[in-house]
Amino acid sequence: MIIHIDCNTFFASCEVAFHPELYGKPVVVSNTNEAGGCVILALTPEAKRLGLKRGNPVFQVRKIIHDNGVVMFNANHGKYRDTSKHIMQAVVKQDIIQKFVQYSIDEFFGEIPVDDETEVRHYVSLVKDLIKKETDIPVSCGCSQTYTLAKTATWFAKHYDGYKGICVLSEANREKALARLPIGDVWGIGRSYARFMADNSISTALDFANMSETYVQHYLKIGGLRTWRELHGIRAIEIERGDVQKSLSHSQTFAYMTDDKQRLRELTADFVSRLAYKLRAQNSMCKSVTLFFRTNRHRLDMPQYSANDSRTLSAPTQDTRVITDAALQLLDQLFRPGFMYKKLGVVLADFVPATAQQLDLFNADNDRKSKKLMKALDDINNRFGEQTIHSALSANDNKHSSMEQG
Repeated sequence: MIIHIDCNTFFASCEVAFHPELYGKPVVVSNTNEAGGCVILALTPEAKRLGLKRGNPVFQVRKIIHDNGVVMFNANHGKYRDTSKHIMQAVVKQDIIQKFVQYSIDEFFGEIPVDDETEVRHYVSLVKDLIKKETDIPVSCGCSQTYTLAKTATWFAKHYDGYKGICVLSEANREKALARLPIGDVWGIGRSYARFMADNSISTALDFANMSETYVQHYLKIGGLRTWRELHGIRAIEIERGDVQKSLSHSQTFAYMTDDKQRLRELTADFVSRLAYKLRAQNSMCKSVTLFFRTNRHRLDMPQYSANDSRTLSAPTQDTRVITDAALQLLDQLFRPGFMYKKLGVVLADFVPATAQQLDLFNADNDRKSKKLMKALDDINNRFGEQTIHSALSANDNKHSSMEQG
């Protein structure tokens, strides 16, 4: 069976896990923006019971937050990535789930080579308990014959307390479940299909599944057809581990604009550090680095400037230091004072396998030292968390989050 694991209110659950004194209390996580406002991104069940919702502008619900002592955190994506990585490592080490893949920062898929519902539930409960023990993150789990049906099972695990966080959706119960699932909650049915569904009086997953295959293929094309087949228990989607990417990028749109070149240098070093780690994880080396940045194009009252350029490295590398030097040279070349910058990004490209490296006779010793140093850096960060060891120049802002209480 396919298993889908979904972390409950992930960002908020991470903050509670790091601050256990907040367990059972209303907690929200928000972003920030340049105008000083913010929007709720995640919240605990206790916060939801107060009437707060994801997407609420904080200024509109400030009284509820203040009057009920709601604790609010600024989103700390580095912390959340570390927790997600910890979940991956723990489940892989447990070795119950096969072909375990991270689908997003808070969702995972895998396979359990068992069909008996009782056995499946037993194994899933072991995985669920392990995640809670290792990370203190509550998860909901769904199992069924296809990826879409597994996601459907997770929907029931989340919405019905009687499942206790685990729903195994069998073929016998599939039609009954689809009749209760709103069409808007079917995985793969996005906004592009919403009008079509409404115009054709399709309100549940079962309504959609009862349409003819020819009709679906004609009007909803290949994407809709795959979803339709998955709802019928026919595997039509494959999710595979993306082990080798052809390029890697990291960018950030700043909450607050900056004209500080040193700040941009720190962020550039931080971005390169993260990308080089991923590069080594897939056993690749890059031959080029690109840097880009721009001002806020929506601020027509301010002068505008954008720039990007690439640099070809003298030899393929996965050494953070070499790539950082090249990126900073690009920054020095492109930076113009007098502008307020809103976005910065780094792209690594032109990959070759690390096993294909042609060693320079005169630099072989340096190459060995570089690999040894990078391996030591990665081992420490894998054990203690992303960016535990990083470039001295790196901003490394993600190691701390701010917390306020209304």
